Order: sequence, then C-alpha cells, then structure tokens
Amino acid sequence: MSFCLESTIIKPEKNKDISNLVVLLHGYGGDGKDISMLTLSWKRHMPNTIFICPNGHETCAINPSGYQWFDLTNDDPNYIIEQSLKAEKKINKFLDEIKEEYKIENKQIILSGFSQGCMMSINVGLTSEHSFNCIVGFSGKIIDIKNLKTRRKNNTNTLLIHGDQDDIVSPTHLLEAKDFLLREKVNIDTHLIKNCGHHIPIEASSIALNYILKNILIN
Repeated sequence: MSFCLESTIIKPEKNKDISNLVVLLHGYGGDGKDISMLTLSWKRHMPNTIFICPNGHETCAINPSGYQWFDLTNDDPNYIIEQSLKAEKKINKFLDEIKEEYKIENKQIILSGFSQGCMMSINVGLTSEHSFNCIVGFSGKIIDIKNLKTRRKNNTNTLLIHGDQDDIVSPTHLLEAKDFLLREKVNIDTHLIKNCGHHIPIEASSIALNYILKNILIN
C-alpha cells in the first residue's frame, strides 16, 4: 500500500510479527531518510517494531531538496498555527493509513520527532481521541500553548530532550513545555543535554530508547 506521505520504512528482520510502530518526523528542511538514522541503534533492541519515517507534505521553502511540516519564512503566529493545523490533518490521515495497513492501535504507536517534527509529534499526539504509547521529542517546543490547551484530548506519556547550547530552538522552550504539561496532568519527563546544540547526540538517543522500551512494557 502507498501512503499519503512518502516514507522510509524499516521493517522487523526475519519477518517477525509487528507489535509496535515508531513514527519518526524529521525537522525543517530534512526528510524521512535523515531521521531514519535513529533506527540504526534502536532496532536491535526492538525486534518486533516497524519504523516509519515520512517526508513532510511540503517542499521546504528554503531547502528545495528537503521538506517541511509548515512554512517558517513567515513568522506570524496565526499563520504558523494555521499551517501546522494543515500538517496535523495530513499526519492524522497518514496515521489512519498505517494503522489500517499494519493492524495497529494508538497504544502501540510511539510518536517521535526532531525540531519541527517534535512540534508536530506533540500536537498530533496530545490532540488525538485516544492516547498513543508515548511521545518522544528532540529539540522542539509547543507551537502555541494556548491553542494546544484548548484542543488537548489525552495524557500520552511524553519525553522531551533538548541541548543546553541549542541556538536554533532555545532550550527555554523545554522548561515552558514541562511547566504547561505538568499543569495539564500529562506525565512528562525532560532531559537537558550538556554541551549539546541543535542535534540528537548518542546520549539523547539512548535516553529516548530506554524511555520507549519502558513504555512498551507498561502498555
């Protein structure tokens, strides 16, 4: 089956049954192949998991060889909310397609993303009618706290990881997200990685993997 978003797919080896599904959303100007590199260290520990890494639904405005979930050339907050909501609809359609294809429910799906992909993972994950297994976000933020507060429908367990030297998405957004999610009664874990900029170091990948494995066991 072809999905509404072109994707890099890493299936379990040796035709193992699929028990869980990880969706990895790339950052601004990236693509599914870029972020699929995370699976190199994860898949050995998750033999019954399929990893799906979709390309954004739009060509990136400043990097035509990559993709975007929403346009960042216009920094008007209302415009960004409008565009991110369009991306949510596309991602939700994509999720419906992969759930049908692999006979998977939300509780078996881990939503993860980097930077802009993290932002989309938070919004999609917490506005769904049914909770996901967990949300794992790297170097991102909540796009608009007031907007998310009015639309949040579940309390999916969430892990947010950020570098303390990030000069693209300020690490202060990690604290803002943690404060908001605690007040919303969402189980939130956070990690601030020392001497780390806007990328996913091995330490962050390991923390995320352990968190995912823990949530797979309890769901």
